[in-house]
Amino acid sequence: MAPAAMTFAASLADAQPVPFWLEDPGRPEAQPALTATERCDLLVVGGGYSGLWTALLAKERDPAQDVVLIEGREAGWAASGRNGGFCAASLTHGLGNGLARWPGELAALEEFGARNLDAIEDAVTRYGIDCDFERTGEIDVATEPHHLAELRELHEAAARLGISGMELLDRDAVRAEVDSPTFLGGLWDRHGVAMLHPAKLAWGLKRACLDLGVRVYENTRGLELARSGPGMAVRTPYGRILARRVALGTNVFPSLVRRVRPYTVPVYDYALMTEPLDAGRLASIGWRRRQGLGDSANQFHYFRITADNRILWGGYDAVYPYGGRLSAEMDHRPETYLTLAGHFFHCFPQLEGVRFSHAWGGAIDTCSRFSAFFGTAHGGRVAYAAGYTGLGVGATRFGADVMLDLLDGRPTERTRLEMVRSKPLPFPPEPVAWAGIGLTKWSLARADANGGRRNLWLKTMDRLGLGFDS
Repeated sequence: MAPAAMTFAASLADAQPVPFWLEDPGRPEAQPALTATERCDLLVVGGGYSGLWTALLAKERDPAQDVVLIEGREAGWAASGRNGGFCAASLTHGLGNGLARWPGELAALEEFGARNLDAIEDAVTRYGIDCDFERTGEIDVATEPHHLAELRELHEAAARLGISGMELLDRDAVRAEVDSPTFLGGLWDRHGVAMLHPAKLAWGLKRACLDLGVRVYENTRGLELARSGPGMAVRTPYGRILARRVALGTNVFPSLVRRVRPYTVPVYDYALMTEPLDAGRLASIGWRRRQGLGDSANQFHYFRITADNRILWGGYDAVYPYGGRLSAEMDHRPETYLTLAGHFFHCFPQLEGVRFSHAWGGAIDTCSRFSAFFGTAHGGRVAYAAGYTGLGVGATRFGADVMLDLLDGRPTERTRLEMVRSKPLPFPPEPVAWAGIGLTKWSLARADANGGRRNLWLKTMDRLGLGFDS
């Protein structure tokens, strides 16, 4: 191991291989598992953000509605409790992706997204959810010269769409906000992103659901979905639920509607968390306004500062397991932690000597258009939303509204959207998926190293509407 790598490795010596957020002492006790046959109006499968928002909004729409939520482990234990805590207004995985896919309705999608983020902030306040919610915005930073042109194009597109609060920063301006010698400029979305404690948001939503009368069963996995008379039946390990309607918020886990499964693949993402920074180290980087940050590379990093002044540093590697198999062993990848540590100190050399307290990973459900898709099954009795590709902290609330609209069976302003009515292209079977994703990752890395120039493979994927995002 080279001397520099040894230094990076030393910074990981005390890193606990568990998600920082889930270690919080405020973690609630799990609700009991389902052990009988239950009946309800609406069954929600999945206790992450998608399912929790669906159950909560269903009770807000109709307090008399009998709602049950089941979760295979504990609410928020998977992606909802492991992510970076970036709650974005964007429903399209960023402005650039939205422009490429739905240019004609992007203004409407941006408006929906802005209203959705406002509604999340309102819910956090109304339900007293203590999740360190901060509407700080996010800066996309340029770390290579070609990124500057890309950010200028996005700034101009935002102006044409009438999106306010987007500020283009030059090198000095961005380093006045957060000081890294690698930053060449930035685009600051001042209002469209909030920072939060992701696990506390999930736990707060769970408590709000319980307070409104939702029956929550944890350690209760949905095993099988089938028609039962005028409604649906879901089998669980110790019982069964009979429901008039079912909403599936299982995301990265295999859908109970089998035909949905080819539309998503799991991608493992990894993150580090530093020890709390003292006043001197904080002063060396600035970051007084506590924005979220992400660099503009294809293999990008996301980073933010926490309520207790730690830095979360994640991204870059996106690891696809052959066959899309989910495994607890994939939740940890020391070689990725070492890579991330090296990148961290390259970005912030003034933080030499800082140590990492936690290192973890988890699976994200990604689809070929990088943003959620929706649909129904079993004659409209079942609705699903999936494919958020890492931007589900905010967009899952919008997806919950869409699922409830679809189950109601009446067209709404949401269900009329092309984004809601269309599907991404499915992924091919193995070994084609493995080879294609591997070639795409290699090509993205080459583009990052060659001024952003996309090779023939990436250009072909662009034309087909396929892709792979870290």
